[in-house]
Order: sequence, then structure tokens, then C-alpha cells
Amino acid sequence: MTIGVRGMWRHVVNSLLMVVALVWLAGCASTLPKDITEAPPGGPSVAAVRADPQRFVGAPVRWGGTIAAVENRQHETWVEVVDRPLYGGGRPQSGDSSHGRFLARVSSFLDPAIYAKGRQITVAGTVEGSVTRPIGQYTYRFPVVAVRTYLLWEPLPERREYYDPFWPPYYDPWWPYYRYPYRPPLRR
Repeated sequence: MTIGVRGMWRHVVNSLLMVVALVWLAGCASTLPKDITEAPPGGPSVAAVRADPQRFVGAPVRWGGTIAAVENRQHETWVEVVDRPLYGGGRPQSGDSSHGRFLARVSSFLDPAIYAKGRQITVAGTVEGSVTRPIGQYTYRFPVVAVRTYLLWEPLPERREYYDPFWPPYYDPWWPYYRYPYRPPLRR
């Protein structure tokens, strides 16, 4: 069986389009640092380090959460972070779950207008010990992390509820056990 000239060109064009699509998709691949996306094996939690900081000095950690405060010093920045559980890729989860707070010591200047209260951050580094500071009138022991890598996450887009005035919500007594998609008739 022979392929004509037209069929050959169609094959070449389709192959080129496939290569262009693959190159474009490769360009969209994640460029997140490996320290942020992968937790160190056996890394302790914030609660464990807070309970016994001297035991974990030098231990590698990957922690993240919500920024509570930023304090710039002469040659470094201390970021107070409310710990949050992390998703698999290292992004902090939103919600009310927390194991406490920790201080991230970054050896560069971080602008408090950008690293603002409420933004999500993930840090990777080693435990240095602990520092006791007040939160209001409560004396709190903060685990301190010497940060090697950090990532300030972009804010998530605002979640919108979808409303279609031509398709009002309805009660389906067979949901989720129906065998065919049931839709009520449109009202006009």
C-alpha cells in the first residue's frame, strides 16, 4: 500500500504539531525547588521540635504555613510562621489546623510589604534550636529554622460559586444511585 504525497505531508505536519505540543508542555513543567517539593526523610514536626529542641538541632526540615510577622535585622530576616500541614508538593493547606509557630531565619532581606501577614510560605533548612518570645502576654517557645530554601506562594484565586438562573437547584431522590443522567425539563 502506498501513501500519496498528500498523505505524507499530512503525516509530517501532524508529527511536527505533536513535537511543538510536547515542547510547549515541557515548558509548563514545574520549576519548584526540590527542597520544597520533597520532604526530608525522617524530618521532625514543629510540635516535636518545640517539645525538645536540643534533640533535633541540625535536623533537616521542610515546614510551611501562614506568615504572622516579619522582622528585618541588620544581616538577616526572621519570619514568624503559623505552621500548617503541607500538601504533597509543599504548599501549605489553608484552614485552622496547626501544630504551633516557628521562626524562619533567612540570611537576606525580605520586604515585609511582599512577605506580608497572611501569605503562605514554605521553608527548607535545618533546626537551630529555640527562642522564647511573647505572643501577646503569653510566653512561647519558637523552634528556629536556618533557612536554606524558601518559597512564597502566590495567593489562590478567589473561589466563586456558580449560579445559573436557567438551571435552578433541584432535589433528586435517586442521587447518587441513578443509572442515567436525569435533568429536569427547562422552564422558559
